[in-house]
Amino acid sequence: MDTDTSYDWSDPRTFFLKPEDWGDTCELDSDDAHHLAHVLRLQAGTDVRLLDGCGREGVFRIEHISRRSVTLARIKEWMHAKPVSGVILAAAWTKAARRSWIFEKAVEFGAAGLWFWQAERSQFPVPQEPKETWHAQLVAGLKQCHNPWLPVLRTLPGGVTELVSAGQHEGFSSCHVLLENTLGDSPLLTRDKLANPGTTLCVIGPEGGFAPREAELLKTAGFAPFSLGERVLRWETAAVLCLGLHWWAGGQPVGGADR
Repeated sequence: MDTDTSYDWSDPRTFFLKPEDWGDTCELDSDDAHHLAHVLRLQAGTDVRLLDGCGREGVFRIEHISRRSVTLARIKEWMHAKPVSGVILAAAWTKAARRSWIFEKAVEFGAAGLWFWQAERSQFPVPQEPKETWHAQLVAGLKQCHNPWLPVLRTLPGGVTELVSAGQHEGFSSCHVLLENTLGDSPLLTRDKLANPGTTLCVIGPEGGFAPREAELLKTAGFAPFSLGERVLRWETAAVLCLGLHWWAGGQPVGGADR
């Protein structure tokens, strides 16, 4: 596999291709094909960037454009090194208006995963499985910011007990729970708490806050309690602040590819 990443990307036209669809020749799906041909109006012979969401990036040349498909030929590809430090954000399920943009921010900040869990104070039940529209929102963020890694999506409809079990069996380097001050004094979460190698699980409660039982179960299970300060933050503010702290702790990519 070619590992030379010095390709001149003065034109940021980027598309997503599922890992299983990569080959010497491949086709874009209908949405990307339409965008390439009818919105960007690219022509055969033009080079574009492809990402697979699993660390692979490639340069492909447009070979043929039809009404509903675009055929591409691979020129070169490479693998990006996986970040040595990552954060999985476990956010309590909340209303759509509060969560839709977190998919985009999770990709931009390089989250390793995005979990939605069923809290006692969640307003609606979390789906049994992640929705296809969520993946589409992640992909849109990937194409915009050129992050070669997509966060892993997961739902935890079993509530705090399922969340605790996942935290204990997934091999995290550390597990944190971000508690409001009404549940007791907790040290401030600082970026050094997120800088360790490995993956950190950070749990955020719903708009109404953690139920006392949930907070106690998490702390008893070894989730270290932290605070994000004195102010009462909205769900999405707490989520993006947590991801931002990890980003500035060194979670951002340093560039280059596996060699």
